Amino acid sequence: MTDKEKACAEFNKLLDIIDQLREKCPWDRKQTNESLRKLTIEETYELADAIISGNDDGIRKELGDLMLHIVFYAKIGSEKKLFSMSDVLEGINQKLIYRHPHVFSDIKVSDSSEVERNWEHLKIKEGQSEKPVLSGVPSSLPAIVKANRIQEKVRGVGFDWEKREQIWDKVAEELNELKNEIDNLNPRGIESEIGDLLFSIINASRLYGIDPEAALERTNRKFINRFNYLEKETIAKGVPLQNLSLDQMNEMWEKAKKEDQANM
Repeated sequence: MTDKEKACAEFNKLLDIIDQLREKCPWDRKQTNESLRKLTIEETYELADAIISGNDDGIRKELGDLMLHIVFYAKIGSEKKLFSMSDVLEGINQKLIYRHPHVFSDIKVSDSSEVERNWEHLKIKEGQSEKPVLSGVPSSLPAIVKANRIQEKVRGVGFDWEKREQIWDKVAEELNELKNEIDNLNPRGIESEIGDLLFSIINASRLYGIDPEAALERTNRKFINRFNYLEKETIAKGVPLQNLSLDQMNEMWEKAKKEDQANM
């Protein structure tokens, strides 16, 4: 049995298991799209966490949990006589074939950027031309992810910098505007300009092929590791953290940085 054949067999087994759970398990039987939604979001974040951690076994497990949710939603759709798992799969297969003419037809592309632009144009051709370009960005996305998605969407229709280096002038402009609002002691203006500055930094991340969400999360973890080191050192010395001067804290912080860099 090939790996593909084994995957198909296991997928069919999962479909059968869900059928039985919906029939025989009180908890599974009472689940709805609404009750599963928050759990699906949690599973998605757990997958993202495993990816950022480089935990391959964790990725495997979390993909299984997400697959369970996908099959569960399809089962509920089937019970409502709205759609089935085969409808879900047929829909995504058709979409992928249609939006990859450079793979499944004779269209030629030069690079991945052209693929992205074609993707957005093909979405419009699918009957979405009457909808705004940004209508497909979910309002519930976390702000950093949403900003990145907005920028990717408008890039798909040609609204982007000619050269990525131009973004740094925009970053500098937004930083100067923030400084002016700070000098003016304008809280609302400060908030607005911090938002603009963050948006431009996220734009820079996109232009340089960096996932800003992943970059920030790695920085969060780096800070936690270094602060934990600082706290551990103070406990070892029997000195409460709050009793240290800022200079003493900074000295330990630099040691934590060096230890971090040595382990990279």
